[in-house]
Amino acid sequence: MPDFSFLILYVDNPPSSATFYAGLLGSPIVEQSPTFAMLPLREGVMLGLWSRHTVEPAAAGAAGCSEVAFTVADAGEVQRLHDDWKARGLRITQAPTRMDFGTTFVALDPDGHRLRVFVPQDA
Repeated sequence: MPDFSFLILYVDNPPSSATFYAGLLGSPIVEQSPTFAMLPLREGVMLGLWSRHTVEPAAAGAAGCSEVAFTVADAGEVQRLHDDWKARGLRITQAPTRMDFGTTFVALDPDGHRLRVFVPQDA
């Protein structure tokens, strides 16, 4: 089994998206070119940002068809991140809400990818 897992998002401008995610997540950009950028999410998991215009084979899906989800420790952290991300100008598509799996909110990145923050119900 490989040492790393990658979550790859197809984006319009990888360097711009890398700057966005580095600031949002507080993660360093560890690789960057005009068509690809990469940041660590946590031990063994990397976020790849690949140009939707150069990915091969060409991707047919659109942003917003899936989510990147981040768990946090408690509902207070959900609210804090919601307020922070809203202040950063992210479009919020779901305000903090209690759902059957826990408290959550959803924001969109500049390419329209859904970013869900939630605290699992059992936490």
